[in-house]
Amino acid sequence: MVKMGRKITIATCTLNQWSMDFEGNLSRILQSVQEAKSKGATYRLGPELEICGYGCADHFHESDTFLHSWQVLAELLVAPDCQNIICDVGMPVMHKNVAYNCRIMFLNKKILLIRPKMMLCNDYNYRETRWFTAWRKERETEDFCLPRMIQDITEQIKVPIGDAVTSTLDTCIGSEICEELKNCESRHVKMALDGVEIITNSCASHHELRKAYVRVDLIKLATMKCGGVYVFANLMGCDGERVFYDGCSMISVNGEIVSQGPQFTLQDVTVNVATVDLEDARAYRNSMRSFCDRNAAAPSFPRVHVDFCLSSDDYFLPTTQPFDWQYHSAEEEISLGPAIWLWDYVRRSGQGGFFLPLSGGIDSSSTACIVASMCRLVCAEVQKGDTHVLSDVRRIVSDQNYFPTDPQELAGRVLTTCYMGTENSTEDTKSRAAELAKQIGSFHLSVTIDVAVAAVIGVFTATLKLVPKFKAHGGGLRENLALQNVQARVRMIVAYLFAQLSLWARGRPGGLLVLGSANADEGLRGNMTKYDCSSADINLIGGISKTDIRRFIKFCTSKFNFSALERIYNAPPTAELEPLADGKLAQTDEKDLGMTYEELSIYGRLRKQQGCGPYSMFCKLVHMWNWLTPEQVADKVKHFFRSYSINRHKMTTLTPSYHADTNSSDDNRNDHRQFLYNVSWPWQFTCIDTQVKRLMNYVPSSQGQASNHSGKFLKGTRQNNMAT
Repeated sequence: MVKMGRKITIATCTLNQWSMDFEGNLSRILQSVQEAKSKGATYRLGPELEICGYGCADHFHESDTFLHSWQVLAELLVAPDCQNIICDVGMPVMHKNVAYNCRIMFLNKKILLIRPKMMLCNDYNYRETRWFTAWRKERETEDFCLPRMIQDITEQIKVPIGDAVTSTLDTCIGSEICEELKNCESRHVKMALDGVEIITNSCASHHELRKAYVRVDLIKLATMKCGGVYVFANLMGCDGERVFYDGCSMISVNGEIVSQGPQFTLQDVTVNVATVDLEDARAYRNSMRSFCDRNAAAPSFPRVHVDFCLSSDDYFLPTTQPFDWQYHSAEEEISLGPAIWLWDYVRRSGQGGFFLPLSGGIDSSSTACIVASMCRLVCAEVQKGDTHVLSDVRRIVSDQNYFPTDPQELAGRVLTTCYMGTENSTEDTKSRAAELAKQIGSFHLSVTIDVAVAAVIGVFTATLKLVPKFKAHGGGLRENLALQNVQARVRMIVAYLFAQLSLWARGRPGGLLVLGSANADEGLRGNMTKYDCSSADINLIGGISKTDIRRFIKFCTSKFNFSALERIYNAPPTAELEPLADGKLAQTDEKDLGMTYEELSIYGRLRKQQGCGPYSMFCKLVHMWNWLTPEQVADKVKHFFRSYSINRHKMTTLTPSYHADTNSSDDNRNDHRQFLYNVSWPWQFTCIDTQVKRLMNYVPSSQGQASNHSGKFLKGTRQNNMAT
């Protein structure tokens, strides 16, 4: 009697790996295999480059990285837990002196196949072609000569490397790697047409606000149009870089999700399994006549045959049922993603917590709320019995008997906030900062830095015999700006002094990480002092727009019951660096910017995400903002680009920030542009002026044919002329 495989249990693993942490990465891989087997899985998939970590960057140019990866693989091959299960792991492989990003499938101390990545990611945060080469030989394999340390274990000298699939006794498995799913020539289509029933994808996909649906839709669509089973595994957490990997490992069958891994978790290892009936996939494909027609003519992939069954004889084994994916709101994502990234950073950096300059404004307050969210996540995970999180928090607070139960109490141990006032500060901001600190539970300080500011200015005065004055006191613009910058830079010095010594003053070892709080829009516009208190060790909100931060503050007001945020939300953003007028605020950020934060967010998205220079941005905004005249739109666009280019040099010194949006102005990774410009943009602005004249002088030949926008431009021009 011929047995046809039906029901199989497969596992997808979400791992919090750390680049170059070979020992820790090995431990987490082994744990995932143990859990997969305990749940009945016969196939285990892990994330991309899980052995060495995805973010090794230029370490991929070092031979040691390849050596240590093979050493870890050797440990996995002989591990008792890795027997009688097909393991699919990711690591870099050098073949014919060329580095490839590979999957290695092995079973019972035998390597089955080395499958190199065929489509590399080379946009935004990714530079894979800097380190790897794409495998170009479709449906071809070559012999790969194994290192001797592996030969001694597997008793194999050569194994296949290339674009092949693995055929067990009951089904066929094919691999995609990350970018290959998203590409317009996705490999899963070609594999499905050749009868591959299980397609896997190991990934290192980072978090961006409101983007989880893209990943889910791509995977559902892959099995909706091709049928079959799709298994997706992703990394979790901060592996040492600016991005945060947000899991969402999943399994899809015939266009429906049957298994969902977490998007945000403090757990280092999460294993999700699904039991699927292969006959469902076969029937689904056979019912699509167009699929069958294309299948009949499809070329074949090389097959690696394996004497192993994924399925069992239990025909009554229940299958995993489909469900609808539950998405987080953007505000929830901000409260979770940066909080877990922050937790990874502090526990792996060896520091004792955080120091945050808390101004009473919306940006530093949002940063404080993210730390508060982190404390809540830690307490909740400890309550669930996670010993790894408990061990980490005890090491951070230097108390081996500590057991966190209260997020406020934990915040008092790990977060120091400090209000740094000057004679230009108001009592309102001071009280707002103190009230929020009390509700969060941070160890709060309030200091005055006027003496330090006066000392720095005194050095200048003693040397050049001149006393700079604020504009409000009769000084010029240069004096006014310099006096503001001194205050801001002194705050940075004070922040680092307290970060290094405040734990010492409290009788605890270690130091604190300084948290910055400049948002993405401020970074784009350069509305900050270079090397001021926006300069820090890390920044949680540097990739988040002001509009999203405001929504997040509203969310935290109700979610965490931080009533202090209501006053903070309604207060006008201000740097408080200029003299008060009769004791009241005279300076606001939007007045300094010369634009609203809402406008700034729009400029940023057009410039970065839609690739607009000055002229293209004007052409788009002249229709988007049709209540303004072309001249008014042109003035706004010119002002933005002048401001952007004058301050672009500040982007080279931005604090490393959590990447939350493609709008991020991070010069190091996401936004590669020069930092010295001709700030008058003569050619570009002339093109805008020419277009303005055409629009302002345009008279429609027929009122019925005229566009609404053109009519408004003409009407606006006449009104302005009449007013003049």
